[in-house]
Amino acid sequence: MTAGLTNAELDRLADIRAAYAALESRVMAREPWPLADDFGTGPEASWGPREVLAHIVEMLPFWLGELERVVDGPPPAPTPFGRIADDPVRIGLIGRERTLPLRVLFGRIDGGLAEWSERLATLTPPERALVGLHPRLGEVSVDRFLEQFVLGHAEDHLAQLETILEDGSTG
Repeated sequence: MTAGLTNAELDRLADIRAAYAALESRVMAREPWPLADDFGTGPEASWGPREVLAHIVEMLPFWLGELERVVDGPPPAPTPFGRIADDPVRIGLIGRERTLPLRVLFGRIDGGLAEWSERLATLTPPERALVGLHPRLGEVSVDRFLEQFVLGHAEDHLAQLETILEDGSTG
């Protein structure tokens, strides 16, 4: 076991990375995917594969930076971090990234997951015990951060992509 991740977490991150790699040919085979007219956060928003992939591309480095903000934050108060879903920079990045070739999006996702693996392998137990202050969720431990914003989040979007591929819907 490494300092930062348990064996189960390492395996889970590797499985997530492999699952995105396995999806690539299936998503690419169904090109061209239309761009969503509304890819915001409102009830009319509808994300296709391009919007989902673009979000994963932008969220992996964003949350890695936010992890570093919490880890290096001044004690003793929890360090403010994060954003909410309707953040205009987040929406703008999704709008820009969704127009990239699918191979580029999948490559960036793989690279982002690799960066997370490398960083988490060096995360120390005292760093994992730190707490940040999220604008909506309040105090969030680094362990919860990892689950909510990286592992669980990436898995949720895998399921979303699978659903789109199965029934052709967006969501």
